[in-house]
Amino acid sequence: MSNTIELKKISQSFKTNDATVTLFNDLNLIISQGESYAITGPSGAGKSSLLMLISGLEKSTTGQGVYVNDKQQKTLNELRSDIGFIFQQFHLLPELTALNNVALPLKLRGDKNAMAKAEVWLDKVGLSHRIDHKPSELSGGEQQRVAIARALVFEPKFIFADEPTGNLDQKSATEIANILFTCCQENNAGLVVVTHSEALAARAQHKYLLADGQLNQTVSQEVSKILQVASC
Repeated sequence: MSNTIELKKISQSFKTNDATVTLFNDLNLIISQGESYAITGPSGAGKSSLLMLISGLEKSTTGQGVYVNDKQQKTLNELRSDIGFIFQQFHLLPELTALNNVALPLKLRGDKNAMAKAEVWLDKVGLSHRIDHKPSELSGGEQQRVAIARALVFEPKFIFADEPTGNLDQKSATEIANILFTCCQENNAGLVVVTHSEALAARAQHKYLLADGQLNQTVSQEVSKILQVASC
């Protein structure tokens, strides 16, 4: 039985200028370890908020989120030690080298082999020659590679990525997508990606559209073309 994250009748709203804005209402979703998911939708639909809820980093207005781990049902707060998060803006510490940025999560966990493991992961993302460089000395694509290595270095069960290719050129975006999906597959990590990129979303096993407060599973353009050809 794989570990899962389950959202049950989740709603999220906030107040602004004495008015209540509801991003989404009564959403149900199951995320399984080892599978990949893409969430697409228009700007302002609440995609990033939903990602934060799934990862247990924020609480929903109503509804319940549970983490089923080793057949035991836990709260999403208990999920935090099992997740890695990748941000659009990288969020690397500017004063640290690439090596120390990647090693940091392990150091905070008291891992005595943090530096060695970080070096292995930087090699996996193709940055073994840049381990002593600080973020300001790296390109956007290189910084995102460091962020991916940092998110995966402690082998989490789930990875969450918020527009991981949003600030990158097409070549870098393709390279980052290849690394992200390959690394998650090799480590049997569940992957949830929020993106505006159809190319990135099409690579996920499951694709969802969040719009008008509703979350609906969709078929990517690539799969749709295959189905159309098969029906001819």
